Amino acid sequence: MTEVFSLRPLAAVLVSAIAIVPILLSARRPDLRESWTVLAALSMFGIIASMVPGVLSGTVYATRLGAFLPGVEFALRADPLGLLFGLLASLLWIVTSFYSMGYMRGLDEHAQTRYFAAFAASVSSAVGVAFASNLFVLFVFYELLTVATYPLVSHDETDEARAAGRKYLAYTFGGGVAVFAGAVLVYWLTGTVAFTPGGIASLANADPMMARVAFALLAGGFGVKAALMPLHSWLPDAMVAPTPVSGLLHAVAVVKSGVFGIARLVLDIYGPGLVGDLGMGTALAAVAAFTLVVASVIALRQDNLKRRLAFSTVSQLSYIVLGLAVGAAAVGSPGRASAFALVGGLLHIPAHAFMKLTLFFCAGALHVETHTDDISNMAGIGRRMPLTMGAFAVAAAGMAGIPIVAGFVSKYFLLIGAVSAGGTIYAVALLVSGVLNIAYFWPIVYTAFFEMPTETDHKPLVEGPSGGRFAGTDPGTVTDGGRGERHPDGGDSDTDHGFAGDHEGQGVQDTVEAAHQLDEEHGPDDRLDWEHRRWTGAESTWLMLGPICFAAAGSVVLGIVPDFAVFLEIVRLVVENVTGVVI
Repeated sequence: MTEVFSLRPLAAVLVSAIAIVPILLSARRPDLRESWTVLAALSMFGIIASMVPGVLSGTVYATRLGAFLPGVEFALRADPLGLLFGLLASLLWIVTSFYSMGYMRGLDEHAQTRYFAAFAASVSSAVGVAFASNLFVLFVFYELLTVATYPLVSHDETDEARAAGRKYLAYTFGGGVAVFAGAVLVYWLTGTVAFTPGGIASLANADPMMARVAFALLAGGFGVKAALMPLHSWLPDAMVAPTPVSGLLHAVAVVKSGVFGIARLVLDIYGPGLVGDLGMGTALAAVAAFTLVVASVIALRQDNLKRRLAFSTVSQLSYIVLGLAVGAAAVGSPGRASAFALVGGLLHIPAHAFMKLTLFFCAGALHVETHTDDISNMAGIGRRMPLTMGAFAVAAAGMAGIPIVAGFVSKYFLLIGAVSAGGTIYAVALLVSGVLNIAYFWPIVYTAFFEMPTETDHKPLVEGPSGGRFAGTDPGTVTDGGRGERHPDGGDSDTDHGFAGDHEGQGVQDTVEAAHQLDEEHGPDDRLDWEHRRWTGAESTWLMLGPICFAAAGSVVLGIVPDFAVFLEIVRLVVENVTGVVI
């Protein structure tokens, strides 16, 4: 790789940060405010996309701003791994910007200017994480990302939202402390923290026990935002945020910054070979395999759609970590097992982003248009929202690894890598999780398209004392970024749009009983059914439907022609630079 000086990595970070000022100044002019948002998003993506041809041909673009420690520069570098994350975040920010307009206006949300400003700051921080040249620079942007996303998590300003925000800060700042401690230890052991493909050579000569301690600190710190169990519980609680926040920040930027940090740790600090020699690859793979299976089981027990998607995210993030860990543990295995596992793990970063963004966007559209958030209230909703639920079905199929959708390609590489490396237990975990994905996604699709409100049962929910419909949680709690009518005590009235309690009763059973009563008195009553809408977009505004269709189409493109979408080409280059193996 040839490094050249360029201001483009710095410009990519600054463009959205600078946009915060005109966004704030345009508070009284919503159209202008949102125009600034879209302009900044397009500019950031254009800057990052302009570096793709050069990076693919072996060029690394770097902006060096001087040293702040001996051997440690404050520098930004657009290398293949950083470009993978930066390109993804900037592209999906454009999509989410349009979706946010439809969502925030559709709910007449409060504090929209603060929301768009915090969003711009968050994406700027995420791109800073992507282009950080060493552990200390990554730490700075990693912590800025926490600060920038806090107003988004607590946007609703209810007691629940504030509690979720405090929990989010406690977990992520705790993870940041671990990252800083690990970075200091690596610097003490080697005199550098610069990212180097294949790892820092002098770490191989360091004391093995201290090297393991540093690795554990860094993996644990990054594992907080990667939602590795038992460090995951902040993520489901953070679903109180508006759905666009859940979509981009909790399916792309925040959680992906965690798995990206683990990728930097495995590939560019220690190197897969040293991680395997220290035995840390096997330990990390075990944690990831446990997380992806257990989180899938917990997802089965969630009736609220966003919480089910949240636990699905916890599971899917561990696919990425498992690929990195198995790739490290498989170094020295015959064939290309290590390279296959690494490709699968890294490719799942964009694959999961497109699919999960589609799912969250669909959940938000259902919330805005029908005020329905609980799966048990969604019988027949596909008649009312056919395009939305059709896109949901496509993305859900991809999450389960069904062919022609993005999840199949990444999971294929993961499975081949695990089997080739002799990791049968990891292959079994992947297959079991795939079956569980079908188990918790198919009932949603089936209920939406093949059931009617008067005929439904409770199939979407696995009842149990430790799960189900928010055990221990007030069913009137808002789970999406709505205002509703505020009570003096800070609570929300029954007219809030967080749960499907806006409809008759609190669940399907009430609807069924009402239908039976009407049948007895007056015969069948179609008023209890959803209004039938055509597949032409009449179900919602195209400010939301457009992004839903784009994200769903991206999931299919990545599943059919992944090279066309450039992400697989970038992933192959990353793995080739680290392992020397061409896939």
